[in-house]
Amino acid sequence: MDLEAVKNAIVKNVYHIDANKKVPLHKHGKNDEVFYCIAGSGYGVFEDREVELTHGKAFIVPAGVMHSLRTDTNLYVASFLIPVVEQ
Repeated sequence: MDLEAVKNAIVKNVYHIDANKKVPLHKHGKNDEVFYCIAGSGYGVFEDREVELTHGKAFIVPAGVMHSLRTDTNLYVASFLIPVVEQ
């Protein structure tokens, strides 16, 4: 495994989702995604359920799974797109 290539392929972002922002359900075909709540609260959304997000909690989405985020107030998350490594 080329660890340097994996390291360089990881995409990181920080998002602010407010009550007015509508994040559509979407998926990433070749990346897992991890959301880490850095402030506020909200929900990680799958097609069939929601996962509560509060400070210090994570929402993990496997590659190919439809997902979104929502909040009734404010939600701040760090996001990491991590490439799936073939074994």
